[in-house]
Amino acid sequence: MTTYGDCTFCCATVEEKRIEYDYRRKGNLLIVSNVPAGVCRQCGESYFTPEVLKKMDQLYHDIFDRHQKPERVISVPAVSL
Repeated sequence: MTTYGDCTFCCATVEEKRIEYDYRRKGNLLIVSNVPAGVCRQCGESYFTPEVLKKMDQLYHDIFDRHQKPERVISVPAVSL
């Protein structure tokens, strides 16, 4: 279990949870499930360890650069305002 400091935005307590994270980069979207993160109990801001960020970056490159097959593909509606 990772210990996180207080939230840098609202100073509330940050607790470790498993979340679903929308990883966006270069116009691509990768939805990553079961991500360990520190989540602020008050404002919901998420914090990640360097190891988790490296793993998400590796998954992104595996799929979008190395053309590895993701676990699943979903359809996402997109609109302009």
